[in-house]
Amino acid sequence: MELRAGAGGNEAAIFARDLKEMYQKYAESRGWKTRILDDLTLEITSPDAYDALRYETGVHRVQRIPLTEKSGRVHTSTASIAVLPIRAKSKMEINPADIKMEFSRSGGAGGQNVNKVETAVRLVHIPTGIDVRSSSERSQQANREKALQILSAKLEQLQEEKEVKEHAAERKAQIGTGDRSEKIRTYNFLQDRVTDHRLKESWHNLPKIMAGGIDDLIEALRSRERDGESLASIA
Repeated sequence: MELRAGAGGNEAAIFARDLKEMYQKYAESRGWKTRILDDLTLEITSPDAYDALRYETGVHRVQRIPLTEKSGRVHTSTASIAVLPIRAKSKMEINPADIKMEFSRSGGAGGQNVNKVETAVRLVHIPTGIDVRSSSERSQQANREKALQILSAKLEQLQEEKEVKEHAAERKAQIGTGDRSEKIRTYNFLQDRVTDHRLKESWHNLPKIMAGGIDDLIEALRSRERDGESLASIA
């Protein structure tokens, strides 16, 4: 799961971190193993994880008064999420000549080699401009392999999105296109309400939701998908 701050400056970055913690707590409540790969990138390990979280892909919007706001004005900020399945063996073949590789020092608390050895790896896929970074592993080689896994998953998703858009009219059940440009959900703190725009449903008790209590939202999406109903996203 990759989260990125969108519109809204520092508040968007804070919101992206809040969402990361929400998903971490949700995963922990399900007994799933989680690991931070790099800042706002999570690895969630469970056979059920992708099926449960796949429809979290898209733009999440927050409406609240930031802690730094002195005049009490409500700010609207966004964060985008991409949920990717990591396969043991990718179907995607990547030409090594299409990859630009950069190395840097891993940040944060850790072992003796932190900030001394360039173990963090950033890969840029030149044809698409997609970039990924891994800094959680101890060695440069391990981070390179993890970054390649993520890059392969992103390229597979890009290909799948292209095919979905080409054949969307033939699909009986579809929750948007899975595109991160689609606004899927709004978290309104003043009204203590989260609204999923695809389902056209709302839930209350935002403190509980942000603490990982998103079971009802996840199940509502999965139930509608199982029923074969079309859920058009509002971009």
